[in-house]
Amino acid sequence: MFSVDFYRTEDGKVPVEEFLDDLNIKMRNKALDSLSILEEFGNQLREPFSKSMGNGLYELRIKFSGDIVRIFYFFMIGNRIILTNGFVKKDRKTPKLELDKAKKYKADFERRFLV
Repeated sequence: MFSVDFYRTEDGKVPVEEFLDDLNIKMRNKALDSLSILEEFGNQLREPFSKSMGNGLYELRIKFSGDIVRIFYFFMIGNRIILTNGFVKKDRKTPKLELDKAKKYKADFERRFLV
């Protein structure tokens, strides 16, 4: 079993929590179910549920009633999974802005906690 934790910025914001709070209740429940699957299977989870985005980042792929949501995450020692940010997917390609944000959050986490 893996431990799923939310990335927190230095000023205390939790981007993925804010994202989940903004989803409608049905999509939020689907996302939470998907996070439970991630917690159970961790690095064994593959497509269509999870996809590598390079540089140690992955996206959790959530689909519900025609809507598509993605949540970025990465793994840490000790079976920890850190969720960085999420977005509602509207195009075929992952927005560069969202991927860059996930990379920035990952680098910040590693800088602060992997001394």
